[in-house]
Amino acid sequence: MLEYAVKLTLQPGDMKRDDVDALRSAGFSDRDILDIVEVTAYYAYVNRIADGLGVPDEAWIQD
Repeated sequence: MLEYAVKLTLQPGDMKRDDVDALRSAGFSDRDILDIVEVTAYYAYVNRIADGLGVPDEAWIQD
């Protein structure tokens, strides 16, 4: 699951049906896979909005 999320984040154009099939083989349901994709995409979306608006990092976040 984490490898899938990292690939979706860093190389979205390289995603293939085999990536989804690997999750199914690991026991994830189609609903689980949808949840993984939605959470990964939402996190990227929110971060792009924050970056685009120049929202500073929280004080507790270290470089």
